[in-house]
Amino acid sequence: MSENNGQKRMSVVCWSGDLDRVWPVLILSTTAAASGLEVNVFFTFWGLRVLQRNDVRITGQNWMQKGESLVDRGGTDHLKLGKIHFGGAGTKMIKKLADSYNVASPTELLDMAKDLGVNLHPCQMTMDLYGLTKDDFIDGLGAPMGAASFIDMAADSDITLFI
Repeated sequence: MSENNGQKRMSVVCWSGDLDRVWPVLILSTTAAASGLEVNVFFTFWGLRVLQRNDVRITGQNWMQKGESLVDRGGTDHLKLGKIHFGGAGTKMIKKLADSYNVASPTELLDMAKDLGVNLHPCQMTMDLYGLTKDDFIDGLGAPMGAASFIDMAADSDITLFI
């Protein structure tokens, strides 16, 4: 176990790009960081798209990767609900409700996470699978890592979440 001067740690896996999963990842991560925990979030598979720049549309090197990026647009401004999406109507409704109750947007929460020192780690294997490069992502991310590195980190954590 590595030395952390008694600071509690939380590790989170963000595997989904659905708004109703990303919001809790970011709310719990920023809350934990604001409470003094060291927080590490590992973004893998569809969750990796959360870290994509909002102005990047098509990614990848081959037709399959480019096709996947067309179907699953990345960036926090483009997240959709996994349930009750209703062709965008449900997503629009929940965003309006969140705004009326002063719930920070995923974009705001991601910026807040970076400001609070949350370590945001893209999954190297998923980057390779999707043909994503560092230029496709927002600034301020930790180094890409693999599953073994995340497991080592999670093993030293007090709290580990898979959302």
